[in-house]
Amino acid sequence: MLTYPFTAIVGQEKMKKALILNAINPKIGGVLIRGEKGTAKSTAVRALADVLPELEVVEGCPFNCDPNGELCDICKERKERGELKVIKRKMKVVNLPIGATEDRVVGTLDIEKAIKEGIKALEPGILAEANRNILYIDEVNLLDDHIIDLLLDAAAMGWNIIEREGIRVKHPSRFILVGTMNPEEGELRPQILDRFGLMVEVEGLRDIKERVEVIKRVEEFNENPEAFYKRFEEEQKKLKERIIKAREILKNVKIKDDLLELISKICLELGIQTSRADITVVRTAKAIAAFNGREYVTLDDIKEACELALPHRMRRKPFEPPRLEKERIEEIINNELKKN
Repeated sequence: MLTYPFTAIVGQEKMKKALILNAINPKIGGVLIRGEKGTAKSTAVRALADVLPELEVVEGCPFNCDPNGELCDICKERKERGELKVIKRKMKVVNLPIGATEDRVVGTLDIEKAIKEGIKALEPGILAEANRNILYIDEVNLLDDHIIDLLLDAAAMGWNIIEREGIRVKHPSRFILVGTMNPEEGELRPQILDRFGLMVEVEGLRDIKERVEVIKRVEEFNENPEAFYKRFEEEQKKLKERIIKAREILKNVKIKDDLLELISKICLELGIQTSRADITVVRTAKAIAAFNGREYVTLDDIKEACELALPHRMRRKPFEPPRLEKERIEEIINNELKKN
């Protein structure tokens, strides 16, 4: 079944950019997309996987282990015996149901079997399936807080750890975390908001021509998915190649100390206490530079990164939506430039 092409989505440039930047550097920490229904949130998330490069995985591994990276205990044993087989496959979107239990998310453990066989006793959960893929939570604001904490902890550590009756089993758990929500149905706690790397607000398109183009494209896709996909195949290929190239460039991207100081100054002036904000802005700015084919970060990269990484970290009153005062950031930057 063909997915609606990522490059065929009309408008919503900031949302698409936030998803692409996380694909370039998953360490940014994922993205929260806020907006009403019918604003292409789910469409964009599901379409992202198609423009991402294929993965090399260990054949038969339930945790999608990277043969050139971190391995679960089973794959380590196979590697020692010279039995590690490698295959290539596409990245995929793993959906997390709203009613998912802790066992369904982290996996279940047979204690008696675990004493004898370790990780082989683990019945893999959603975090196992999501490793090195895209973990998508629709209506994340309706998910149980405990489950969200489990997911965010796994995302931060890069490992899923299951402990039962003194038995401890772990496996790699690195994924691109994407949450979507309709703010009319309730907000997320500030502590949870802060754990998402980026946040974007999406609204319905207000340009008549863009809305008409959406109608035409959706109808064309429904009538003949293959022909429609063919029309955007070249654009999809170009974007995939650009993401692959950006991942390579990212390793060499540098940021000057005066720009690092400016980022910390902006965060402090905006009343953001956590250093996670500073780190996320830096990682995002570097990914923007890499996406634009550069090995150095510019002031414009930092401004764009701030727009994506800071709104949900601003102090605000209860039930007040996240927002960012772009004029205030410009003022802080201009004041610092005058000093220098």
